[in-house]
Amino acid sequence: MCRMCLVEVGRVQRDRATGQVVMEGDKPKIAFAPKLETACTVPVEEGMHVRTLNSKVEAARKDVVEFLLTSHPLDCPICDKGGECPLQNLTMRHGPGTSRFIYGEKLHSEKHVPLGTEDNALIYLDRERCIQCARCTRFSDEVAGDHVIGFYERGRKIEIVTFSDPGFDSKFSGNTTDICPVGALTTKDFRFGARPWELINSASICPHCPVGCNLHVNTRRTGASGKFEVKRIMPRQNELVNEIWICDKGRFGHHFTASPDRLTTPLIKKNGQLVEASWDEALDLVASKLKAAGSSVYGLAGGRLSNEDFYEFRKLFNGNAALYSRMGGGDLVQKIGIGVGSNFSAMGNPHTGAGGTTIVVVASDLEEEAPIWWLRVKQASERGANLIVVNARPTKLDKYAAKKITYEYGDEVNAVDGLTDAVKGSENLVV
Repeated sequence: MCRMCLVEVGRVQRDRATGQVVMEGDKPKIAFAPKLETACTVPVEEGMHVRTLNSKVEAARKDVVEFLLTSHPLDCPICDKGGECPLQNLTMRHGPGTSRFIYGEKLHSEKHVPLGTEDNALIYLDRERCIQCARCTRFSDEVAGDHVIGFYERGRKIEIVTFSDPGFDSKFSGNTTDICPVGALTTKDFRFGARPWELINSASICPHCPVGCNLHVNTRRTGASGKFEVKRIMPRQNELVNEIWICDKGRFGHHFTASPDRLTTPLIKKNGQLVEASWDEALDLVASKLKAAGSSVYGLAGGRLSNEDFYEFRKLFNGNAALYSRMGGGDLVQKIGIGVGSNFSAMGNPHTGAGGTTIVVVASDLEEEAPIWWLRVKQASERGANLIVVNARPTKLDKYAAKKITYEYGDEVNAVDGLTDAVKGSENLVV
């Protein structure tokens, strides 16, 4: 652990003989531990007191920063994390002005390590920048459930390694670059591509699956033309949809926007031929055609539209619009029947009154079709929700299921009919 979250923790004092709470007046007596503890690993307890700012804590954090900087490279001018680096901020607040470490004893490590082969690696590791905070390994183990990276060696030689083939085989690997507090983990897409303060941030929604993850699209003007180019995709926090995570499809699947095959200007038909036109000319033509057609015109929208965009699209056609929902896996909602307002964060949580929830996943491989839903169903199962997986083939969700029901290919209708009869009248069921 990096140990920068050291705090002073006090707990309710109990009598060793009787186990009863020791009272101090009308309040429980709080006994503070003689040593500081790392806030990121200490379980919360009833009545716990935590001191996050005092002289003892400040002195410890100052010492920790000095230790972290002993072999940390001075890469800030070229590091992709520069400008949004927590270690930079902590160094400015707690760090010493000079180093007491002997420069000749500085430990050097590999700086450009692809986590996978050079051709297919999405994430690069700089072992010299790593401060062994374990955020990436804990995310992979505890959140994503992919035990594919971990620590190797001990002491100053400790380093991150990948155990899978291909390397870092996870659909959520890009999230580790977001939570890495230094520039140790960076994406192949964004490496040396831009500085964070040069980017223009735009809120958007992921088009690749029906989850609708909230995104930040970071763009920058490039070249003499001054055109905007998508430099990276970042998650936008929404606790009811994707929390603060996105899958690698949503993070890295944006290069089609710069495809040379895409139309860059409107085309209108003149004398039977499609010719380029200005936006004003094209929009005026469309408006005149819509007015002339009246209620006889219909619209057909692709499945990559968000609900909000499709709502506006229907208004444009006075309700005469259809959604072609097979694009981007959009028919998954109809296939597994997840309704509007389904909140996976409450499922299996006894504090929300949904502790007895049963989740039934039918004929769907959520990890492939809707990765963030897979993540949230997995977490609900770990909290105690009853998960039933009904499929004709194995899926990664099977190991979290309380019950796996397998049917023959093509027998989906009979399987669903049988389930429907079995669950009639059931409460707290999400299918």
